[in-house]
Amino acid sequence: MTAMGGQAALGGYAIRQTRRAGVFRFLRHLVHDRLVLVASIFFLLVVLAAVLAPLVAPGYNQGELSQRLLPPVWADGGSSAHLFGTDEQGRDVLERMMWGGQVSLRVGFIVTIVAGAIGIALGLIAGLLGGAADSLIMRAVDVMFSMPGLLIALVFVLVLGPGERNLIIALAINAWMVFTRLVRGLVLAMRDGPMVEAANAVGVPQSRIMWRHVLPNILGLVVTISILEVARIMLAEAVMSFLGYGIQPPAVSWGSMIGSGRNYVSNDPWLVILPGLALALTVLALNVIANWLRTEMDPLQQKFDTKLESTSDLEFDADDVGLQMLDNSPA
Repeated sequence: MTAMGGQAALGGYAIRQTRRAGVFRFLRHLVHDRLVLVASIFFLLVVLAAVLAPLVAPGYNQGELSQRLLPPVWADGGSSAHLFGTDEQGRDVLERMMWGGQVSLRVGFIVTIVAGAIGIALGLIAGLLGGAADSLIMRAVDVMFSMPGLLIALVFVLVLGPGERNLIIALAINAWMVFTRLVRGLVLAMRDGPMVEAANAVGVPQSRIMWRHVLPNILGLVVTISILEVARIMLAEAVMSFLGYGIQPPAVSWGSMIGSGRNYVSNDPWLVILPGLALALTVLALNVIANWLRTEMDPLQQKFDTKLESTSDLEFDADDVGLQMLDNSPA
């Protein structure tokens, strides 16, 4: 028992060391890739501003008509009291952008989580079970992909009424197919592999194969697609809110800010440029992070990096040995 306990302790220690090395490698690569580092910092600042919005800007919907349409602080006539200026009702644009970022991010993440959960489950079922279940699920995917997603969301919101809840439901209905098709393809590629065949040979239940053996091996690509979907959903929400069928007052999102500011774009362009720039940069940051994570979470890439680092260490040691031999050689 003592020997078995010692082996288990050593095994747990080895696992912890491996995970710790993986985290250090991840952070080291992040610091060395400046573009990804800048994108990550920018996205974290956006998330931080969204989280702190209730504390920093509780009166984001309160304004004074005497202060309406003030330009940003860097323009002529700007004021340090309103760094990004004010809108047509005298409300602070920066405060509304903080709240707008909170709503846009919330819609993007909730829709992606709901659609991802549904799509991943259906993709696993279709890929592992095959047969009638696979045919039924994939025909539904084909039907949904054949329809214009934004138009369906618009019709859905027109029937049930605009608002954040209905918008989330409408966008989730048009997002699950991406995960289903992706996961099904990955599962089909793994289903005939030695790991799944061995599990089936010893009688492991399909549910255990699904959640313990298949899903962890496709997690990297699923995470990448999820981040890209968050960016896509944020753009879709902005379009719906711009048209007036998304987020409704008194709530605010970046898309609704662009929609309300379009009537003043000729004289006060910052009402459209600032929230539009925030949306564009956030989506760009998410795309950069997703592309980088795809490489970092790829097992083949991790093995290549490990071998490359080992080779670099060997070359360094060989150089040291060569220098020592030169130092010790007779004159």
